[in-house]
Amino acid sequence: MNAKPRVVSTFAGCGGLDLGFELENFRTVWANDFSEFACDTYRHNIGDHIVHGDITKIDPFNDKSIPDADVVTGGFPCQDFSVIWKRPGLDGERGGLYKNFRDFVAAKQPKVFVAENVKGLLTANKKMAIKTIVEDLESLEPGYIVKPRLYNFAEYGVPQFRERVLIVGIRLDTGFNFKHPKPTHGPRGDQPYLTAGKALEGVESAKFNNELMRQMPRTRKIIEMIPEGGNFTDIPKDHEFYVKGMISHVYRRIHRNEPAKTIIAAGGGGTWGYHYPEPRALTNRERARLQSFPDWFEFLGSTTEVRRQIGNAVPPEGVRPLAKRIHTLFKGDYEPVDLSKEKTHLESLSIAERLRLSEEEVN
Repeated sequence: MNAKPRVVSTFAGCGGLDLGFELENFRTVWANDFSEFACDTYRHNIGDHIVHGDITKIDPFNDKSIPDADVVTGGFPCQDFSVIWKRPGLDGERGGLYKNFRDFVAAKQPKVFVAENVKGLLTANKKMAIKTIVEDLESLEPGYIVKPRLYNFAEYGVPQFRERVLIVGIRLDTGFNFKHPKPTHGPRGDQPYLTAGKALEGVESAKFNNELMRQMPRTRKIIEMIPEGGNFTDIPKDHEFYVKGMISHVYRRIHRNEPAKTIIAAGGGGTWGYHYPEPRALTNRERARLQSFPDWFEFLGSTTEVRRQIGNAVPPEGVRPLAKRIHTLFKGDYEPVDLSKEKTHLESLSIAERLRLSEEEVN
């Protein structure tokens, strides 16, 4: 196949997942997100094929403006599955939005679909959320084999320990024997982890989103008390700045010789992520570097809006190995197999067993 495989992207955000696929020779032909600022950023950097609007008001079965697709992607909202906040899962206001992603797959019947979500999806609703989602997607016509796996993007060249669930579905009639790609970095890869220090080299010369954050003198004093790689727990318990019961994200400083901890999208004082050795909050460009966005990618909106876009994004470099693996299907460079037998076997396994199997068979 000479033409680039066509991608329809739901819950696209600012475009991290789409950028990763585009860098591996896919072409996004339609995208959607609810955030006007995220759409502005997407349109500015990737293309004007993004549609701003409420996906629950879009009918993929009858809306003729939505092109056919070889691949459907979607990072449906994760807040209701997050391990950081309270976790109502499928019962939450936003948890059921995965059904809109499912409807796009049902309407477009792509050869492949890729859904992304937080690690908390695996345990939400007493582990029933992931089971329900996988079973729903497997039931779609003309038939899919679905392979979920927990990724740590640091193992795929991202300078950040960031765990996310990627759910990949392959249409049965393709015969494509998909396996998740082997880690490329860290102890299980053939390259060392990309460290935060390496990722931030020369960042001061980046043109966009590089403004220093406004910071109170008190915050500077707090950060000066915290060592490289530490967080608020390093503040002595008898000190006036110590606060009991905070989450580990608070006043967390990078370690130059390790990937950063997870970059988050929102939160109050102390949750920005902090530099080392400088006693200050990371700039949005530094956060974007840790999310593996290239410096030419300019985020639009206020400082807070840009922070949200970066923290919610899929690291583009982290999904490139997956996109490259999927591209094999469209090149026709594989030996077709009977996927119906494997699907029957997978359906007999628990989700935990399927996750272990996906982990064991990476290659």
